Amino acid sequence: MKKLENCPRNRRWLWSVVSVLALLAASAGSTFAATTIVGTVGATGKFLVTGAPVTTTTAAVLKISFGNDTAGTNLALCAGTIADFASSHCALQLSDSGGPGFTFLTIVDTPAIAGKVIFVLREVGIATSTFTLTIE
Repeated sequence: MKKLENCPRNRRWLWSVVSVLALLAASAGSTFAATTIVGTVGATGKFLVTGAPVTTTTAAVLKISFGNDTAGTNLALCAGTIADFASSHCALQLSDSGGPGFTFLTIVDTPAIAGKVIFVLREVGIATSTFTLTIE
């Protein structure tokens, strides 16, 4: 009789263990990798983030967080050709900056930036500007 009384408690314990393991397995599948770049836009007014054009073989979604860390300046996160970078032309604006403390999120499909380089341009101000860029 004692085994029958313990049976429901054992089942509840087993169910709890299985549930926790299922949650751990589900969360392990949603882990992500992030790259953070802290850069400085100097006298040229621009900063090249990617040294080569973005390449992709499958469509994916990138989450990009961009923030300006320097008061008195505004920055733009851009995608374009090397010629666009050289001429300080923002062909595709991915994000804009506010002042320090503001971080803006951009969600972009990789085909939209395939074949383009990513760079930062200073839009307002003349001071050297530091920015933080995180890509997930």
